[in-house]
Amino acid sequence: MSPPRRLRWDVDSPPPKHPFRDSAILYGVFAAIIVIVAWASGGSAATGVVVAAAFYVLAVGWSWWRWNVRLKRADSKR
Repeated sequence: MSPPRRLRWDVDSPPPKHPFRDSAILYGVFAAIIVIVAWASGGSAATGVVVAAAFYVLAVGWSWWRWNVRLKRADSKR
């Protein structure tokens, strides 16, 4: 019996052409979904906007920081 396969998360794949923009767009869509779900479920749309804005700022900040680290590491390998 062979050992189970494992996912390799450390595979060096090339970064997308616009990683910062792509991340901002993706998290903007997620923030819009938060507002829509808050409104559609009968909750306060204002609270949904506040939660979505906080989510967007934190998520974009995190991803931009991680992309900077990854891109700097890729440049240092060259």
